[in-house]
Amino acid sequence: MLHWTAGLDTAYAVSGPETQQKNNNNSVIMSFFTCKVTSLLKTGAICGCKRNYATVSPSHLEAGYFKPQRVLILTKLSRYEFEKRRHPELTERQLEKCLQTRGSDYNILLYHHYIHKGVENTVNSVFTAAGIETRTVYRFDYSDPNINWADVIVTTGGDGTYLLAASKILDRNKPLIGFNSDPTRSKGQLCLPQKYSVDVKEALDKLLKGKFRWTFRSRIRVTLIGDDIYKPPVELHAQQLHYHEYRYLDMEPHLRTLKDDVPLCSETGMARRVLPVLALNEVFIGECVSARVSYMELSFDDVKGIKQKCSGLIASTGTGSTSWTYNVNKLTEQNMEEILTIVKEETGFKIQDTDRNFVRKITNKFNQMLITDPEVPKMVYTIRDQLISSPMRNECIKPRGFAKCIRVKSRCFDACLVIDGGLSFTFNDGTRALLEIHDEDALRTVTLHGDLTEVSFKH
Repeated sequence: MLHWTAGLDTAYAVSGPETQQKNNNNSVIMSFFTCKVTSLLKTGAICGCKRNYATVSPSHLEAGYFKPQRVLILTKLSRYEFEKRRHPELTERQLEKCLQTRGSDYNILLYHHYIHKGVENTVNSVFTAAGIETRTVYRFDYSDPNINWADVIVTTGGDGTYLLAASKILDRNKPLIGFNSDPTRSKGQLCLPQKYSVDVKEALDKLLKGKFRWTFRSRIRVTLIGDDIYKPPVELHAQQLHYHEYRYLDMEPHLRTLKDDVPLCSETGMARRVLPVLALNEVFIGECVSARVSYMELSFDDVKGIKQKCSGLIASTGTGSTSWTYNVNKLTEQNMEEILTIVKEETGFKIQDTDRNFVRKITNKFNQMLITDPEVPKMVYTIRDQLISSPMRNECIKPRGFAKCIRVKSRCFDACLVIDGGLSFTFNDGTRALLEIHDEDALRTVTLHGDLTEVSFKH
């Protein structure tokens, strides 16, 4: 367990037989980087699972009231820390040479490591100064006992760390708040606005004074029916795939255990499992090899199932509608200009198809319509590269739409069901999936007063 209570100057103690001179050099570099990033930030440059649902909110979660006693801080493992864990026998100089041979810049890694640690330690110290007990953990120790210990989960990292934290919070009354620990590198769409990365105290002051509103982000619950549904999932992060010893899944019994006595589906008589993680962004279903056609039977809400060939199905929440789903469906200015030119030629209307500002305005207006309110209890589905197998068939599903319940039956050869781009479950021929939105699965987050993003939701 990690307990970071010191300031930035003690954020990380370099392990190994290093000289005092090397440590002094690191301190100088850290001070320089700290001043640099502070300046940048200030200028803005930069069912098989147990679910516990509380029917009454704890006192510290009443409307406009935020008084937690214990906060669990989930922090990301920086690339520098990862390399140190991977090569514990190397000195700093040896590590630098090792990274150089692989084309990585040691100084850049160290620079972003100190930025991250600076924000992490500031978050810890600000909460501690407010009389709140804190506990800081990496993903390896992000376990149910630690989650249950805390009143609130706080992340220091980016959207990846935030999604990891959200996936294991099954209690609607457990708030999640994210601080982007390196806004010079990532936007951190799910975290608090970037200005709070350098002014954590202002964020906490607003929370303690009730200057916020609760935002309940809808999430997707996945139920699998079929064979091999208890096979361990794969974590789709390069470093975890290449370096088995760092895979946090191997430490999670409820994810890796193969069960002998499992509940059966009343309709099919096959094994049935509610996945112990919830999707905050999206669920993807399709062949593991993108060049292979995905074949599946799809049913949306009460619509009869239809067999479909495509490049996979994406079912996203309102939160995820700004992510993968958005980029799959958005139009570019080039597309829009070509469409407007065709409309002009076919109708004879005087359309400003070559006016850059006009084309950009229409493009942005269309793309904005793709974004959905994160609190709306429905999914946005996208059928990627939809194929019409027979021109004689009248059956057709719109490639994009909305649903509160989606049923999928796999006809695939080597397919997967992926939660938030992180956990991949086997989903081969005959396996079925039920995707649903339930109010009790919503994730409790905060929107601070004065920081509302003005978005006009069209759906």
